[in-house]
Amino acid sequence: MIRLTNFPVVVLVLSFLLLWLSGWIGTSFRKKKHLVDDATGADAGLVLGATLTLLGLIIGFTFSMAISRYEQRKNYEEAEANAIGTEYVRADLLPAADARKVRALLANYTDQRILFYRSRDEQQLRRVNADTAQLQTELWSTVAAPTVAQPTPTNALVASGMNDVLNSQGYTQAAWWNRIPPSAWFLMLMIALCCNLLIGYCIRRTGMEHVVFLVLTLVVSISFFLIADIDSPRGGVIRVEPQNLVSLSQSLHPQ
Repeated sequence: MIRLTNFPVVVLVLSFLLLWLSGWIGTSFRKKKHLVDDATGADAGLVLGATLTLLGLIIGFTFSMAISRYEQRKNYEEAEANAIGTEYVRADLLPAADARKVRALLANYTDQRILFYRSRDEQQLRRVNADTAQLQTELWSTVAAPTVAQPTPTNALVASGMNDVLNSQGYTQAAWWNRIPPSAWFLMLMIALCCNLLIGYCIRRTGMEHVVFLVLTLVVSISFFLIADIDSPRGGVIRVEPQNLVSLSQSLHPQ
């Protein structure tokens, strides 16, 4: 299923249009009422202030959620590189033939993990996931055979390291699936629409009211764009770069 938040630019444009439309509806409603007495205006202003405060808090909390998920993806990328590098060194404990095979498989596996972080095309990503699963099967079978044949502490250490390599990939995938729920996006948008509706109703005519309203609408839309961009692992501009995996790959493929 395609998530709208995978396209931050679309989120920016749609949120701006919806917020502007809600403000225009509020202004039209005020014009139909002709004049708003002081008591009604004061009550509406009180509600508007409370609603804007709530919107600011929710945007702040949602931005914090997006940042924490982004940091989690970065941490798991580092953990993956460390697990692969450690297992590459532990391969020396295996028999020579098995050690060479494990090193070659780990080098190819590292390249596939880099492609996972950099792929944006869904078809390419499916190929990467299929190749990764196949390499994981080959890696585990390569270390499991000598461990079963000779269950020594040394072989068990190698098998444990390979288990860490496979687990780190699962943790990374879980972190990439851990996104801000669509229901949270919907509720935040509803509160923003209510705010703009009240602003359109309460704003006073000073000749600059349209400029002030557009600035606020643009600021809120940019906030939505930034949250969607950070929360989207592949669709945004701000993405996790596999720096540790790239550095590891360069050391595993010496020129």
